[in-house]
Amino acid sequence: MELIATVRFKRAMDRALAAVAYTERMTALVNHLVRSGIQVSHPLLEPRTAVNQATLLVLTSNRGLCGGYNSSVLRLAYAHLAELQQTAQQVRLEISGKRGIAAFRFRKVAVHERFTHFEDKPTFAEVDVLATRYLDEYTSRQIDRLDVVYTRFDSPSRQYATVETLLPIAPLGVNQELNDHRVVEYEFLPSAESIVDEVLPASFKVRLFKCFLDAAVSEQIARRVAMKAATENAEKMIAMLSMAYNRARQGQITGELLEILSGAEALLKEAGTGL
Repeated sequence: MELIATVRFKRAMDRALAAVAYTERMTALVNHLVRSGIQVSHPLLEPRTAVNQATLLVLTSNRGLCGGYNSSVLRLAYAHLAELQQTAQQVRLEISGKRGIAAFRFRKVAVHERFTHFEDKPTFAEVDVLATRYLDEYTSRQIDRLDVVYTRFDSPSRQYATVETLLPIAPLGVNQELNDHRVVEYEFLPSAESIVDEVLPASFKVRLFKCFLDAAVSEQIARRVAMKAATENAEKMIAMLSMAYNRARQGQITGELLEILSGAEALLKEAGTGL
């Protein structure tokens, strides 16, 4: 199981790193739009002062044997759900993964949507269906906020549970890596507004897809570490039990030899008495 988790981890990490490159390029494109000096107005950028309906999406695994992967996500999800219930009038809870569904069922917390088809290889087509629904609900004001609780993947040695607000989208230019305020002249075809209309929904879908990819690769890392620890513990237990077995076997053989020698000695004494 450790070897299988290692193979799956490498595949998931390659997909996650590829998504990082695409996300960074999408961010750079948005930053170019900001530096062009255009005035951007879009429903996805519209802040909601009063949050009437909030949606919380929690990403867990379908299977166990992955150490504290699910417990760290669920611990953060419980705390953030309580916080949302204090600030929003209604909170809609959606869970991905059988472990998360079972945990919230045990706590008797109502779950509005359940997803069990996202395995260790989530596809963009599967996430796109979910992302499109969120976009439609936000633009039609059915929801005012979307938070995702998942395990973020930074490197093979660093993964941590986090909460990320995907809707509303942060104002353009807030997350610029370079503090460059120079205005760059661009020619937009057909128009800047039409480009923004395409870029913003695509950016949201990519960010949601990256959340699923990070969760998948973090799950495989946690499972690999857990299975490695289980393998080492099994080897120690085997060595300990082998030693105990050898000692018991040695004691049994020694007891049988003593019985044989005692019987032979008794026979010799009996034979000597007879003579």
